[in-house]
Amino acid sequence: MTNVVELKVGLHCEECIKKILKAIKKIEDIETYNVDTQLNKVIVTGNVTTEEVIRVIQKIGKTASTWEEAETECC
Repeated sequence: MTNVVELKVGLHCEECIKKILKAIKKIEDIETYNVDTQLNKVIVTGNVTTEEVIRVIQKIGKTASTWEEAETECC
């Protein structure tokens, strides 16, 4: 089953983006992945779960959260 996972991730520099993309590429059963640097957003589609993508990003020392979590952290 194809899922779309959208996460808020701190994309501070080109090196951060490269590390994140490299980690995401290793996930099994992904179909597409994209990074939106203006929104600090990572989008992954495929047979993956949100938790799986968050775990991979956290493994390389980055923080990732769902958009719902990011909105409730405000104010």
